[in-house]
Amino acid sequence: MKTVKFLLAALVLSAVSETATAQQSSIGIKGGLNYSTVTKGDFEEGPDARTSFHLGLVGEIPLIPKVFAIQPEAVYSRQGFEYNNLLGDRMQYKLDYINFPVLAKLYLIKGLSIEAGPQFGFKVSEKVDYKGENNAPPQENNYNSFDTALAGGVTFNFPGGLFLTGRYTQSLNEVIKDSDAKNKVFQAGLGFKF
Repeated sequence: MKTVKFLLAALVLSAVSETATAQQSSIGIKGGLNYSTVTKGDFEEGPDARTSFHLGLVGEIPLIPKVFAIQPEAVYSRQGFEYNNLLGDRMQYKLDYINFPVLAKLYLIKGLSIEAGPQFGFKVSEKVDYKGENNAPPQENNYNSFDTALAGGVTFNFPGGLFLTGRYTQSLNEVIKDSDAKNKVFQAGLGFKF
């Protein structure tokens, strides 16, 4: 059964690769800054942002050349937030994900495009740094391991493959179980397509 699944996956990847090659698709790398926090949820006061980074691969499969494309990505993203409670305790939630956005990309003018679509994230790391004496530190393993989000952004492509991008991502499901707090991430990045 594993052999059949492996052969089926290889066949699908081969078909996608052939289609992408025939339509002059591109692949590249990107990285940049994250400014992430969560919606207020059950926190007494709004959480503060965590500043970190993202790094990953980006592809582009043109469906209508120079007008419309699909942009799949695989991105390691360091997210989370900081929170001060009313008793003076400070907690920094460090939640790292591997995100897979699949975006529809529309070129408005030469070099300038807007993108929007779903993003699927898998939590790969969690850590809570706690400073305070009033309460017990928050529990780890209390965070959802899968994140579904909507992403939207803008990209400017320079001649030669260099591009600048900005994006906002909003989760649809809660980050911390039973809290109603959802990820919000602003990203600014730089990349290069080969």
